[in-house]
Amino acid sequence: MLTLDLLERLDGVAHGFFTRAGGISDGIYAGLNCGPGSDDDPRAVAENRARARARLGGGATALLTANQVHGIRVVPATGPWPGETPPAADGIVTATPGLAVGVLSADCAPVLLADAEGRIVAAAHAGWKGALAGIVEATVAAMVERGARKTRICAGIGPCIAQDSYEVGPDFVAAFAKGDADGGAFFRPGTGDRQHFDLPGYVADRLRRAGIDRIALAGRDTCAEDALFFSYRRSTRRGEPDYGRGLSAICLAR
Repeated sequence: MLTLDLLERLDGVAHGFFTRAGGISDGIYAGLNCGPGSDDDPRAVAENRARARARLGGGATALLTANQVHGIRVVPATGPWPGETPPAADGIVTATPGLAVGVLSADCAPVLLADAEGRIVAAAHAGWKGALAGIVEATVAAMVERGARKTRICAGIGPCIAQDSYEVGPDFVAAFAKGDADGGAFFRPGTGDRQHFDLPGYVADRLRRAGIDRIALAGRDTCAEDALFFSYRRSTRRGEPDYGRGLSAICLAR
């Protein structure tokens, strides 16, 4: 499990960006696959999630993730999901101690946020579509609606695909040119008409534009670091039928 000093120093907050280490899944899911949406054995996924919750600390008694759809919906959480059915959302915010909220990722950027003084935490799933559409801003707004202050919020961007590994085509670049005039700063030339996109840098920029100044980045590349992280792009290149999902989670200590 990786942590960031910025979040680690916060009183009453526990967080973690989990690697593949410590899980019981095997094959293409080898390690700590925490994704119920994968085709892994559900019993292995449940055990992996239980291990992650225990490792997180903070007295976490439950772990919630959503059915992520690359959108901007953010949902509040006060306890387990009704009927144990995760809502379709890409952000979760809570003020309930001991309730860990998290996101699942395999190249997309996991973002953990906390207002330790206001006792509010959140987790956001920021793939390129969600980041462009405004998931970061929506998550910050949901925290502020519940009493957080932007000047107190700290944000950590976990392991995700790095610019060196994220080569994209003209259609991708065009989508950014249309959706965000400032997005061009996060591309650099690749081979031919290809470009390399800086996802963590872009997410950090969107956080700053949302009024968040205290930001830390893990600086790890999920696509390049096979032994530590799951990666959709790497699995696709290998022709594998599926891929594992890594967990990032945060909670208020009980």
